[in-house]
Amino acid sequence: MTSRTLATSLKQMLRLPVMAGPMFIASTADLVIAQCKAGIIGSMPALNPRSTEALDEDIARIAENVGGAPYAINLVAHKSNSRLDADLEVVLRHKVPIVVLALAANPDLVRTLQANGSLVFQDVVKDRHARKCAEMGVDGIIAVGAGAGGHTGDLSPFALMQEIREWWDGLLILSGCIANGRSVLAAEVLGADLAYVGSPFLASTEANTQDGFKRMIVDGSSKDIVVTNCFTGVNANFLRPSLIEHGMDPDALKPHAGGPINIDGGGANAKAWKEIWSAGQGIGAVKRAEPAGEWIDWLAADYAAARAAIGLPA
Repeated sequence: MTSRTLATSLKQMLRLPVMAGPMFIASTADLVIAQCKAGIIGSMPALNPRSTEALDEDIARIAENVGGAPYAINLVAHKSNSRLDADLEVVLRHKVPIVVLALAANPDLVRTLQANGSLVFQDVVKDRHARKCAEMGVDGIIAVGAGAGGHTGDLSPFALMQEIREWWDGLLILSGCIANGRSVLAAEVLGADLAYVGSPFLASTEANTQDGFKRMIVDGSSKDIVVTNCFTGVNANFLRPSLIEHGMDPDALKPHAGGPINIDGGGANAKAWKEIWSAGQGIGAVKRAEPAGEWIDWLAADYAAARAAIGLPA
């Protein structure tokens, strides 16, 4: 399959050129199923189920309910992920269609997954990371720009996309603040094949997010997002009100003092992610908590309107 054939074939399977971002703790099997049924690629981190056995059950349920639609499981490939080997066995046994690797580039892992029939996507925050992943032979690159929820990049999507698209003709996905139809269309104009959408699904009824978290998403905007590396050693975006609720001064967070990246248990603070909540800068577009399918219906209508506004067929 040629580099452009993969992008074309994937998009033909979708209602919208959108892939859901896998959100730590928040994404669930029910959310993945709802996303797939609504016509986008659903995804979930392997670490979200509490055990490898629970992951096995969740993937089986997803596969049974999505009718052959593509879905993705996110594996954190960093050595601090104590479940990587066991979770990988489950992913291989189920022949998961798409595997998204994060926080480390592992050519052996890429080859193992591809030999088993999975497409392998890798998220990157710099052009040099993308080049390394291309050398490993990944099937798709996810360019994570500034403002993305969870672990985030620091480059403008304009800069990141133009640098990668200059030499990469393969499947390219853009992440960062994409929360309406105009943003999806803009991602395509920048050269992306798919838009990577995460934070709007934090307010979905199927998400594993508390009511207070959902309200914070609906009531929030970009001014409520703080970037810090203090929890895992990697820059991530967190909700300012959530930090304040837990006695932390968002403007005086101490940066990670060097040393290795550590994602085990969520990082250096046991409350991070579970109680100190993460989201991206695009949450101002989220107006209500609702089922994922209803939000995707709205996104589809907004995307069609954005295309029509510049004379493109809906």
